Amino acid sequence: MKHRGALGGLGAVSFGVAVAVLFVAERLCPLRRPKDSTPTRVPRNVAIGLLAAATTAASEAPIIAPAQRFAERRRLGLLRMLPLPRALRAVLGFLLLDYTLYVWHRLNHRSRFLWRFHSVHHIDLDLDSTTGIRFHFGELALAAGFRAAQILLIGVDRETLRLWQRALLASVVFHHSNLSLPAGIDRRLQTVIVTPRVHGIHHSRLPREMNTNFSSLLSLWDRLHGSSCREVPQETITIGVEGFLNPDDVTLERSLTLPFRREARLIGTVD
Repeated sequence: MKHRGALGGLGAVSFGVAVAVLFVAERLCPLRRPKDSTPTRVPRNVAIGLLAAATTAASEAPIIAPAQRFAERRRLGLLRMLPLPRALRAVLGFLLLDYTLYVWHRLNHRSRFLWRFHSVHHIDLDLDSTTGIRFHFGELALAAGFRAAQILLIGVDRETLRLWQRALLASVVFHHSNLSLPAGIDRRLQTVIVTPRVHGIHHSRLPREMNTNFSSLLSLWDRLHGSSCREVPQETITIGVEGFLNPDDVTLERSLTLPFRREARLIGTVD
C-alpha cells in the first residue's frame, strides 16, 4: 500500500512538472493571440479548478468507490456479461469509457440544465492549459453521478478506469493548451487524439463551430458521428460565449454563480 502511494505521489509530481512545462511552452509558441490580458485570469482558472478538484475528490468515497464495489460484488456491467480475455476486456473498457464521455459531453451542450454548468468552462476568454482545469464544481458533482453510471453499465475494472482517467486528464490539459505544433505533426496526432488546434474550434463563440469536436481523448468519435470539424483557421476563432466576451462578464464571482442565475443569453448557445 505504501508502495502504491509512493508511485501515486511520483505520478502527481511528474504530471505537475509536465503541466508547468506546457504552461511555459504555450507562451513561447502560441497557437492563438491572447485577448484577455488581465492578471486575474490564470489565478481565477486555478481557483475554479481547485474547487472542481475538491469536488471530484469528495465524490470518490460516497459515489464512485461504492459504485465500483457494488458492480464488482454483483458482477454488473456489459463487459462482465461477456466471456472475454482480460486484455480485450481492458481495451473495450477503455474505449467504452471514452465513447460514453463523448456522449456526456454532447449532452452537456444539448441540455439547458447541464449547459448552465458547462458554460462556465466555455466563457473563458482565452484558451490555454489552465482552461483544462476550469470546470464548475457543480458540473464535476454531476459528472460523478455519470461516472458511477459508467462503472455500473460498462462493468469496467478499477485498473482500466484509473488508466483511462489519467490519460483523460493529460489529454484535457494538453488539448486546451495554446501550444502551436508543426502542422504535419498536428495532422498526424489528430487521427488518434484531440489536439489544441482541433479543440480550439470547439471553444469558438459561434454555435456552428462550438457544437463540433466533442471528443475528449480519442478523436475517432467525432468522425464516427459526423461532428468533426477541422478546417477552421485559428485566427478567425473568437474564444468564448456570445454575451460574455468582456473580462467583467467572467470574473470569479460571476463564473461561480453563473449556473444559478437566469441568463437568457446562454440559451441560444445550446445545440
